[in-house]
Amino acid sequence: MARLRAIVLSAGPFALIFVLTWPAWRWLWGEWQNNPYYSHGMIVLPLSIYLGWRRLQTARSKDSLVGDTRGLLLLIAATVAFVFLVDLRAYYASAFAAILIIAAMLWTFLGLPAAKQLAFPLVLLILALPLPFVERATLPLALWTGSCSTFLGTLAGLDLVTNGNAVTLPNAELIIGAQCSGMSSLIALTSMTSLVAYIVTGPLWGRLALFAMAIPLAVLGNILRVTNLLFVARYWGVESAFHYYHDLSGPIFFLIALALLYPLSRLFQCHQLQYDRF
Repeated sequence: MARLRAIVLSAGPFALIFVLTWPAWRWLWGEWQNNPYYSHGMIVLPLSIYLGWRRLQTARSKDSLVGDTRGLLLLIAATVAFVFLVDLRAYYASAFAAILIIAAMLWTFLGLPAAKQLAFPLVLLILALPLPFVERATLPLALWTGSCSTFLGTLAGLDLVTNGNAVTLPNAELIIGAQCSGMSSLIALTSMTSLVAYIVTGPLWGRLALFAMAIPLAVLGNILRVTNLLFVARYWGVESAFHYYHDLSGPIFFLIALALLYPLSRLFQCHQLQYDRF
């Protein structure tokens, strides 16, 4: 009975904060369902909760969980910022403030050592927050991807002519649009790479280098994917390339980019897992 009472008392403030920050979570859930660049957020949320629970068990075994009143300053500041941002309908910033409130609650009720143990699950959740400028960046990225892909295709002997984002093949005319930017792969791979860098052992420089490889891997994978699509369109037709192979090629090249993390982790001396972190 005493243990149950302790659980209720400790969970009560977190439940109250969840109710207070509900507008941010409701917005996030809608974005994860409808925003194609952040659909991986529906996987990140339960993963963050699981990792947080695991890290909490580790914190309990290593340290005595003692509250720290210094966390109240951050808690008050984050709560005021959240209310202000929700009133302005700045939902991305308010979602960030909601995660900051959780961090402040952990610091206040469990102590700074426990809050540090739970830092990565919160960072992983932050990486799933939809950035407001992503959609504006997709078209420039797609145009650059198209330029690189057509250059590679020409080097490989593909007969094509480019004019802006229009590509003319002997049997078809194509437009390279925002859907060819590879932005969704870039964002998802950033989250996956951060997770890999977190669970492996190795020098700090190696883990940071491994995390930094997310962007070049995603961009290179997408350039090769678009180049491959041009070849399929040329030799098997536009119907085969963009109605069948287009959707299939995305996951294939994403998995190839993800698989390249293994040799890179060995190069950066980060190839052994820390099993206690998952």
